[in-house]
Amino acid sequence: MSTAALGLLAGMALGFAGYFGGFWAFLLVLVLGVVGLVIGLLAEGEDLRDWRRPRSEDRRR
Repeated sequence: MSTAALGLLAGMALGFAGYFGGFWAFLLVLVLGVVGLVIGLLAEGEDLRDWRRPRSEDRRR
């Protein structure tokens, strides 16, 4: 599945949560989505410190 399709699904899930459940449901879905993303990245062996590095440092290498 492409990144755009995953982004669309995540946006739709947040939209449904916000519409039917209100602000707190939206916030809960958002937080749990971020937690799931972090766990998934760790399971794939990604180094989360790479996400904090500015992109300009990547270009210098």
